[in-house]
Amino acid sequence: MEVSQKMTAPVSPIGTSVGEDVRHRAAQDPAFRVRWEAGSEFREIAWLLIRYRMDRGLTQQELAERVGTSASHIARIESGRHRTSFQTLQRIAHALDLKVVIGFERASGEGRLERQTVSL
Repeated sequence: MEVSQKMTAPVSPIGTSVGEDVRHRAAQDPAFRVRWEAGSEFREIAWLLIRYRMDRGLTQQELAERVGTSASHIARIESGRHRTSFQTLQRIAHALDLKVVIGFERASGEGRLERQTVSL
């Protein structure tokens, strides 16, 4: 007797990806979607910090020691869910041999974006 085995995609041991989970939750819960979209700038900062930290081969603990804070504080910032102060971002940038750049942007009369930035 021949047994037919159906081929299925492997299941991740940790469940769905973050992207899949976010898309599902946002489709199901409008309040979640609003909260998720409101925090997008913090996630972008978090992803940049993770990239620069990893490029330098530092752990969260090592970065925390350079910054003068705790590894849990760095982890909260890197989660993208924690609003951090400008001063903390400056200390992190200094510890990573980076500068913080801030700016302002507006639409000109012709509809072009005008941007002014300063490096600190």
